[in-house]
Amino acid sequence: MLPARTYSISIDRNWRDRYEAIWQPEIFPKWACGLTESDLRRGRTGWLADGPDGTVTIRFTPHNDHGVVDHFVETGDGKEVHIPLRVIANGEGAEVMLTLFRQPGMTDEDFARDAKWITRDLRALKTYAMG
Repeated sequence: MLPARTYSISIDRNWRDRYEAIWQPEIFPKWACGLTESDLRRGRTGWLADGPDGTVTIRFTPHNDHGVVDHFVETGDGKEVHIPLRVIANGEGAEVMLTLFRQPGMTDEDFARDAKWITRDLRALKTYAMG
């Protein structure tokens, strides 16, 4: 098992409406810092983005009734990283949760850096979702 941490942010909007606003892959560059400067485009087996070490392939879960917005990033070295993302009801609002798995060989500094990115991304997502 991989060590994991889940980060969340509350959004004062209906959860289903928030899910509908963010589930499409084309929306991710509007809030996900790893994709904001990339040209996200369709590929044969998923979506393609420009990463620091070259092109990465990203698969997204299809639209669903459960608020699941998981994505799977193939890093180019054959490994695929699963990034669970959920939008759930929180009273009349929404809770958006993203789980970060510490990958094998990841340093404490890398894990902390990724956690900061996630926090920044969730804040950007909230700003986008409130608009």
